[in-house]
Amino acid sequence: MSRFFSRIILWLAVTIPVCGQEEPSPAAAAEEAAPQVSLDDLYDTGRVLFELFAPAELKERFAFPTREQWDAFAARLQTALEGESLAELADYEPEARAALLALQAFEGGYEYADWLEERLDYIEASQQAAVTPLPPEPIAPVEVVPHLDLWRERLHARPVPTRAERLVPGLQAVFAAEGVPAELVWLAEVESTFNPVARSPAGARGLFQLMPATARELGLRTFFPDERTDPAKSAQAAARYLRQMHDRFGDWPLALAAYNAGPGRVRRTLEQHGAETFAGIAAHLPAETQMYVPKVLATIETRTGTPWETLVTPARVSGL
Repeated sequence: MSRFFSRIILWLAVTIPVCGQEEPSPAAAAEEAAPQVSLDDLYDTGRVLFELFAPAELKERFAFPTREQWDAFAARLQTALEGESLAELADYEPEARAALLALQAFEGGYEYADWLEERLDYIEASQQAAVTPLPPEPIAPVEVVPHLDLWRERLHARPVPTRAERLVPGLQAVFAAEGVPAELVWLAEVESTFNPVARSPAGARGLFQLMPATARELGLRTFFPDERTDPAKSAQAAARYLRQMHDRFGDWPLALAAYNAGPGRVRRTLEQHGAETFAGIAAHLPAETQMYVPKVLATIETRTGTPWETLVTPARVSGL
């Protein structure tokens, strides 16, 4: 059984309240229980608690899957996220939608739900991309970001997340102080829908979905307290990392690809294909990254009116 599903089942086990027991936080329970409970135990616990305590309307929408269904789904999910096929990512849509309904039905599920909702957006866009072929290559190739127009269309009428109004001004000040265009704070909409405590099944957390190792390298604590859930500290770390990626790769599409897929993956892919731009390697990057980069750039353009090509990098004033 995949780590993704063991975490989902563990989350169900510690989040559904049982009468007469104090409900632990998902994070604390995961730290205590994970080393002591087998994956089979987690599955059985999740299934029993689902049958006993899940709302009736949730049970009407979908049944708790068998182990075989979980395993098959896990294999497909892993392939879709790490592979290069948008079609495989699109196949994840029915299960992702069902999982999102489950997370939204239980108190506390929003920590994972906001993360999954953004990934469901990638899945729907992948379906759209499958029936909307890219324009033919001109005689004199012009480097563009694949699927950018698709995301412009998807986002042009989408409302701004409610948490953005409160958070964006402070985040912009942090980014500017770190020498990063303030418009890039809208990365948080793509990563977490501006949820400071959003978490992914892989372990990323916070507004900017920093992985534990990356966060620690950038000077954040990740346990008691987890500073990734502090908006200002998370923003400072994300801005520093984005600046490092931009310094290394030279433009924002490649920097964002490195933020999502890792700088090593981006560098190797550039070298393998003799390319210098995101457009030159996009089809060879993970499907999630193929959708992530144009979505971030289209989000920035939609929210600020600034095309990525005209982003201005401010002078860094932070001493950190």
